[in-house]
Amino acid sequence: MPTHGVGNLSGFSLQEFVLVGFEGGLETQALLFVLFLALYVVTVLGNLTMIVVITVDARLHSPMYFFLKNLSFLDLCYSSVITPKALANFFSLTKVITFAGCATQFFLFSLLVTTEGFLLAVMAYDRFMAICNPLRYPVTICPSACTRLVLGTYCGGCLNSTIQTSLNFRLPFCSSHHINHFFCDVPPLLQIACANTAFNELVMFSISGLIIMGTILVVLVSYSYITVTTLRMHSGARRHKVFSTCGSHMIAVSLFYGTIFVMYAQPGAVESMEQGKVVSIFYTLVIPMLNPLIYTLRNKDVKEALKRLGQKHTAT
Repeated sequence: MPTHGVGNLSGFSLQEFVLVGFEGGLETQALLFVLFLALYVVTVLGNLTMIVVITVDARLHSPMYFFLKNLSFLDLCYSSVITPKALANFFSLTKVITFAGCATQFFLFSLLVTTEGFLLAVMAYDRFMAICNPLRYPVTICPSACTRLVLGTYCGGCLNSTIQTSLNFRLPFCSSHHINHFFCDVPPLLQIACANTAFNELVMFSISGLIIMGTILVVLVSYSYITVTTLRMHSGARRHKVFSTCGSHMIAVSLFYGTIFVMYAQPGAVESMEQGKVVSIFYTLVIPMLNPLIYTLRNKDVKEALKRLGQKHTAT
């Protein structure tokens, strides 16, 4: 294949990138393949189970579970945007991804991850209204409002993704097309650009920081009010239920925002791309796998719905 006379492209045309992935020989690649596959299978099964259970069980047709179903959908989708290609590349000799494929993967990943950040804030607001303003809750968080809130999270995600994708994929990549990562992400793309990337980095850190800090502020304010309201409750059983439900959400929020902040909103936090790859595994595979487990293990309603679904399946 011709190099078109531009830089050292190692035999690949300008329409292709090479996803370098992880260092190591065949044994290392095989172990990583098994790890990625196991995490992905659990992620798919866990999130599909949550979606099915919430859809078929009428007792879970409430705003909280509507948002939780959308969270599972996002986890399933953005993990699926990354993992199948990564699995295929472990034993691929070329590890090629087209320029259009790379841009599409980046756009979808950025869209879905940003949307999840907004959705976690919406879920915190939902819990705030349910616990602190129970009389206004049915009117404020009605089905149409739930739909608008979810659509709003997607609009916010699409806006950020469009800005990031258009900025980063206009850069010239003339020195190398080897992306030192297992998927198309901003930091490794900026490393191989042969132009000044200061503006792109500024935009990435600014927008990511603004989104993260804004959504975290919504979460913190919501849970501050929730904590005060819950402590005033006379019923110990109700307090326990509130803390159990909200505790699940706080665990999910802490895991998600913590890793995203380290990767995208704190310059110099990740010292090398190898460290970046490890952090990326956490938020592309581990967190989407853990979210259904977190909400299932700590949520009595979901566990009972799973039992009912299992009993119904056994009866048929």
